[in-house]
Amino acid sequence: MQDAPTTRATTAEPAAADPVLRLPAGFRWGAATAAFQIEGATDAAGRGPSIWDTFTAEPGRVIDGSNALVAADSFRRFRDDVALLAELGATDYRFSIAWPRVQPGGTGPANAAGLDYYERLVDALAGAGIAPLPTLYHWDLPQPLEDAGGWLVRDTAERFAEYVGLVLDRLGDRVGRWITLNEPAMTTLEGYALGTQAPGRELMLGALPTVHHQLLGHGLAVAAIRAAGDAEVGITNNHTLVVPAGESVDDLMAAGAFDLIYNRIFAGPVLTGAYPDLSAFGLEQFPGLEAGDLELISAPLDFYGVNFYNPTYVAAPAAGSEFAAAGLPFEPVAPPEGTPLTGFEWPIVPAAFTELLVGLRRDYGDALPPVVITENGASFVDEVVEASDGGRAVHDAERIAYLDGHVRAVAAAIEQGVDVQGYFAWSLMDNFEWAQGYTQRFGLVHVDFETGERTRKDSFGWYREVIAAQGR
Repeated sequence: MQDAPTTRATTAEPAAADPVLRLPAGFRWGAATAAFQIEGATDAAGRGPSIWDTFTAEPGRVIDGSNALVAADSFRRFRDDVALLAELGATDYRFSIAWPRVQPGGTGPANAAGLDYYERLVDALAGAGIAPLPTLYHWDLPQPLEDAGGWLVRDTAERFAEYVGLVLDRLGDRVGRWITLNEPAMTTLEGYALGTQAPGRELMLGALPTVHHQLLGHGLAVAAIRAAGDAEVGITNNHTLVVPAGESVDDLMAAGAFDLIYNRIFAGPVLTGAYPDLSAFGLEQFPGLEAGDLELISAPLDFYGVNFYNPTYVAAPAAGSEFAAAGLPFEPVAPPEGTPLTGFEWPIVPAAFTELLVGLRRDYGDALPPVVITENGASFVDEVVEASDGGRAVHDAERIAYLDGHVRAVAAAIEQGVDVQGYFAWSLMDNFEWAQGYTQRFGLVHVDFETGERTRKDSFGWYREVIAAQGR
């Protein structure tokens, strides 16, 4: 099949970046993707099945019934995508390495063909002057490991460390920075507690062992990376600013409980070497914790990755709600009336981003390493239209407004003393959006999922101008 062309949105030029925006010298700019969402080729080059292959094959799991067999076809088109990054002016590219492409069964020797692909990608980035920032785990657990217990069992952390060693053996000489895990909170909460993401378990509080085993895997991976050389390493946690829906004691307590289970049980062990008090959930000791684990988990990091999309409004659970029935002391609720929303119906409140970052610095102090914004973006309904010259265009003013507001929110946090050293827009391109299939588009680049054709949106040009104005 011929590669589809990459096209530019050719109508009105996006507004130039505001010269008032100033970020520190050396600030890193990039875009982020994830292997399962963009690569396609799920049955190519010896790749094994992941929990997401299994999940998407089950009827009713994905809203539009789609799968990621082709996705954005980046496995074949990665050179086109590197060229887009170079045109954008990105200093870095955050992508993920698919564990089942490297180690198809989750154990045993490396699949050389899988590592060959990532070696070609890293070398192409180097040739374009773009630093690679690989994420070692972005949700695609090999299915055989899930069959053996997945993140509910301690052995998966050990297997993760072995896989990391295989990646380091091939790529450790040319990658200077690594991310261990992406959003362990979502694996726990959506994958194992609520069942809305792979592997689709509905264990509620029974999912808590997956918190510890993921963080243990992180700690083991940090140790392996440190032993292999002098590369920098961090973790990416997604964070939300938790806002009480009202001023009642019950709502305040509900917001505190949600903050604990969403934010603090993932940040605290990594940054301070301790889990927060979970007595509100009837727990005296964290499930799975063994002697020496917290020392591994809290090994010093070079940076702390923060993914942020929106604040979350929380109230005490209503009588008869599913949250009350499950024994949970909180319930997420709609934002205040009139709050602008993304296509995902997530509230758009840039000031909440500043407040979150300042709060992390306040709460963790010197234990907080330099911060990198590893994901931030928004989905909207994007329409491809014909440009005046007959080309293709996507006018996504709402996305530009969202990104502009949030980049400025980062600048405001820096002014208040938070050491933020980089920003990665989510996402470089439209992709397979997990359980939402192809119904949500986050990309700076539009992808026609029938042909693979890429079209730069207006937001791509806007972001290019921002990066250029900051003096890449």
